[in-house]
Amino acid sequence: MNQRSDTEASKGVAFGLGAYMMWGCFPLFFALFDGVPAYEVLIHRVIWSCAFLVLLVSLLKRWSPVRKALSQPQRLGRVLACAILIAVNWGLYIYAIETHHVLQASLGYFLTPLVNVGLGMLVLRERMASLQLIALALAGVAIMLQLIMLGELPWISLTLAASFGTYGLLRKQVALDGLSGLLVETLLLLPLGLLALGGLSVTGLSHFLETQTQSLLLIASGVITALPLLAFAGAARRLKLSTLGFLMYINPTMQFLIALLIFNEPLSRVQLATFVLIWVGLAMYSWSAWQQATRRASA
Repeated sequence: MNQRSDTEASKGVAFGLGAYMMWGCFPLFFALFDGVPAYEVLIHRVIWSCAFLVLLVSLLKRWSPVRKALSQPQRLGRVLACAILIAVNWGLYIYAIETHHVLQASLGYFLTPLVNVGLGMLVLRERMASLQLIALALAGVAIMLQLIMLGELPWISLTLAASFGTYGLLRKQVALDGLSGLLVETLLLLPLGLLALGGLSVTGLSHFLETQTQSLLLIASGVITALPLLAFAGAARRLKLSTLGFLMYINPTMQFLIALLIFNEPLSRVQLATFVLIWVGLAMYSWSAWQQATRRASA
């Protein structure tokens, strides 16, 4: 029994590493859309994600929760809110890559766990451990440091963290697994995506079918959206949330290194200080979360 449990845990770690490493490599993929506006990439990401997920759900015979969700339109309000938030997150992330702000994007995803702590405290009235509150305060200091020293808010980072954090908060209140939930979300966005694509085609602004490579990349954007989600679902079924929490930092760390080493984005001392403060806050948050998980396990 223990051997089987260890095997499942090993599989879970492999799935988790695969998911977060795929997400971490997203800047390299979306940087290939040279000359294609972020909003157009987003349109195709929605359309082709939906098409690929329909195929996947059909192959896995997982239509039951999707049909159940769609048969209750009065309960789709939160799913629609999730769809809008994830679309904002996707679009802004693509924009960050196209405008060479991958460092800001990585900072946004480093901030997300701390935003989750703040939302839990403000919205769900959760009691926070002292270390988590200190971590949240450090994040606030980091943002204020950029505002005072650089004269500007890292709005890309803040919007990415806020949109994804709020998405996570609402997503927990929706009784759908990751695969089914994403399909319903993209189905709700599909009519708008098709209308937008039609408008681009009519006005001659569409880049789809201009070149074979560009068209294949736009179609592939849907596939690469779903693949890490499937790997993440495999990890979530086999691992504790605390383990998944530690693996989560792989994604923004890879983005940070890609921004510095491949895209050669400049990192000022103020920005580095911001990252250091966030990293210290995350270390405190992770230690606090690990302690809480250990206490629950021994109770």
